[in-house]
Amino acid sequence: MNAVDGLHRPGDSPLHRLRPQVKIVGLVAFTCAIAATPREAVWAFGVHALLLAALFAVARVPAGWVLTRSLVESPFLVLALAFPFMVEGPAVHLGVLTVSEPGLWAGWNLLAKATLGVWAALLLAATTPVAGVLAGLSRLRFPEILLQITAFAIRYAHLTVAEVTQMRLARLARGDDPRFLWQAGALARSLGTVFIRSFERGERVWQAMAARGYTGRLPLEIGPAPASARQWTAAMAVPAAAAALAAWTAAAL
Repeated sequence: MNAVDGLHRPGDSPLHRLRPQVKIVGLVAFTCAIAATPREAVWAFGVHALLLAALFAVARVPAGWVLTRSLVESPFLVLALAFPFMVEGPAVHLGVLTVSEPGLWAGWNLLAKATLGVWAALLLAATTPVAGVLAGLSRLRFPEILLQITAFAIRYAHLTVAEVTQMRLARLARGDDPRFLWQAGALARSLGTVFIRSFERGERVWQAMAARGYTGRLPLEIGPAPASARQWTAAMAVPAAAAALAAWTAAAL
């Protein structure tokens, strides 16, 4: 897999064949539906999770892959576990622990919505290459300058990481031991060197682009082709169901 493609898993499922712009809009709509679901409707979040699980199954994305990549939300998990002890309110006894009832609800709300949001984003990443996401954003009239900044950041991020790794190995080969505080100066100098190299690389790339007639727009690997009404309908079916569920639970409560 190309390092630039990140989390993309090549395939030929119906989700892979959808235009990227409809998947992006579907992701935003589904995320808004999750955010609008009342935290007290615990069962509704289970339905949202089942909808996502069905989409992962259609895309042939294994559960282990999803759970491993979901570790990115670990900071939110820690915060959700801390809420019952941080938020003031009526106390609830859970065995030997005494926690706040509003804190429990706040922690549950953060955990459920963050997890479902991460899963929805992983579904988009798994079924759409980076170039496709950029093409879809271009089709949705996303600001061109932000698209270019994002494209260059993704393309050169792995190169910067490789430079940092090589410099770390070079320091270790020369007796550097990062466990000791007095080695922090070497680490700071290495990061400064990487920053200067990245800045100089950006200048060279800009000069090369200007020499080749750069006009403010970059060609994308996947053209932003329009999506049919059938594709829009298919992409918005699950977000529409999630939005209807959120509206019904909000009205019921």
